[in-house]
Amino acid sequence: MILGRGMGLTVLALVASAAVDCTSAPARFYTLNSTATPSGAPMTHASVMIGAVSVPAAVDQPQFVVEVASNRLQVDEFDRWAAPLNDGIAHAVAGDLAALLGTPDVAAAPFANFDPAYTVTIEVQRFASIPGEAAVIEAVWTVHKTAGGETRSGRSAAREPVQGDSREALAAAHSRALAQLSGDIAGAIRAEAQMKP
Repeated sequence: MILGRGMGLTVLALVASAAVDCTSAPARFYTLNSTATPSGAPMTHASVMIGAVSVPAAVDQPQFVVEVASNRLQVDEFDRWAAPLNDGIAHAVAGDLAALLGTPDVAAAPFANFDPAYTVTIEVQRFASIPGEAAVIEAVWTVHKTAGGETRSGRSAAREPVQGDSREALAAAHSRALAQLSGDIAGAIRAEAQMKP
């Protein structure tokens, strides 16, 4: 197709304008953090590894997926998680458990010469981000004792209000919700540790 000189310049101007628009909004990256603090419960000096963590397919992507209506989600292209969501959850829960159990021996992934007394698996069934309102996490989890093979399972549901309209506030609310989940898991580990062999 042959364009006239005026038409060609117009097309080039539109392409340049689109390129400027694309570069004017850089991506912002957010993390999930450990926020739990020691609760005063007896310390459990046991080694723990966070095993498999699964998340719903709808939110298993780099971008924030937010609820904008009861049956509608929106992907925020420029607001992204700094790591895959399942990894972020595993690391946040590992940090929370270290604080709650009073042990530094909590790992979010297997590594050499680490023989955990307990392995935790987490299946997140709901990870809802409702801007300006709440972060909701619902999950089922299992604590597996290496020696003897006993397991304890549970279900946790946490709803944390979002303190502000920013995505940073939303990520912080999810971190606090994960601390609630971690508290339930820590309770199961303590109960198992107190059982006689």
